[in-house]
Amino acid sequence: MSGVDGGKGQVIQRTAEAADELYRVRDTYFPKEPDEKISKLQSLADAALCLLDSLPPEERESPSQRASYEFLRGKILDVFPDYRKEAEDHLSKAVKLNPSLADAWLSLGNCIWKKGDLSSAKNCFSLALSKSPNKKILCQLSMLERRMAQGTENQEQLVEESIRHAREAVALDIKDGNSWYNLGNACLTSFFVTGAWDHSKLHQSLKAYQNAEKDELMASSPDLFFNSATANKYLENYNRALRGFEAASLKDPGLKADEEVQKIINLLEKLESSIKGHFKAKRLASLASSLGDINLRSSHRKVSINALAEGLNKAVAVVAKILLFIKHESIAPLYYLACDSDQTCFILSVYGLHSDAVKEGDRVTLLEPCHRNIDFSWKEKHYQFKSIRVDFIQQILVNGKGPAPQHTIRSSIHAQHKA
Repeated sequence: MSGVDGGKGQVIQRTAEAADELYRVRDTYFPKEPDEKISKLQSLADAALCLLDSLPPEERESPSQRASYEFLRGKILDVFPDYRKEAEDHLSKAVKLNPSLADAWLSLGNCIWKKGDLSSAKNCFSLALSKSPNKKILCQLSMLERRMAQGTENQEQLVEESIRHAREAVALDIKDGNSWYNLGNACLTSFFVTGAWDHSKLHQSLKAYQNAEKDELMASSPDLFFNSATANKYLENYNRALRGFEAASLKDPGLKADEEVQKIINLLEKLESSIKGHFKAKRLASLASSLGDINLRSSHRKVSINALAEGLNKAVAVVAKILLFIKHESIAPLYYLACDSDQTCFILSVYGLHSDAVKEGDRVTLLEPCHRNIDFSWKEKHYQFKSIRVDFIQQILVNGKGPAPQHTIRSSIHAQHKA
């Protein structure tokens, strides 16, 4: 469009700037009442359309002129969260008039995605990419592939494609926060789609989110902070999770991230109060005495929790007694109060099992335990306790046996909004 001069060029340029501002508001304005946002978008869209319609008819006659007009009209109409056929019609005209207009293909793909036609949306993004490499298009394609992966047999393959396109977007501009954010979401999705085995994917996700935060343009993105906090919560980085959810809540009250903050605080209070419970020394000694004679059938060396290093501990095992099942607000993980053979109490968090798989009084053997020493302050309240996290059923034996198949469930968390 830059080669067009005169009144037409000025109107088109000003309309393009108005459309960009419209989308900036969409991505950064989060009032308490969602209707306020729709109202503001409608007002800005009406003004942008009015400006576009000031273009004289004789300056919309050539295919390229008409394509620019149709593209901008369709893009403006498509700013709203719901699908609008009128927007699709204008964007379809734009790409027919000028098939090389990559931005029009991108907008058309987004519009069709809202309609639920994912394969056609992907075709639009692929056509847009065929014009030239583009980080925005690569990010949208990456997002779409994750959406297409849900519930399919080849979801791992689609998520890997999503990661590949996300990395290509980052490579085009390593300072672009949105590309890093998208890569973080792709790695987070991959972690759970592939069975939550590869913790490097989870750490890659957090690293990508940290890089995204370096971009000032992402400072207003509540989803970035929400998703980062979600990953940190899974890793039991409770302090970082609290800070992330609080930041997301301040940026967008509609996310209800403040509820996530309260859930973590409630959980921490329960965990710590369980640790400081009223198990008498004689009772603990009696429970722990039965653990000393346990011999492991595997090659793992038996140790107490105090001998564990922070993080994953290879080739060792902790044998413990379940003292208490700790009820809380979330479905996963399960939390238990346990004690080892040294009578040291700790919190055991278990993913992938139904609540009836482990009961109070059971003896558990924790293979290659992932250990955390929780020790931080939040809002003048100090939390301190030891924790072992079980991510996979292969890491736990209950009364000397592996969990029964009917007791297993799949662990998962999901990225917020722009998944």
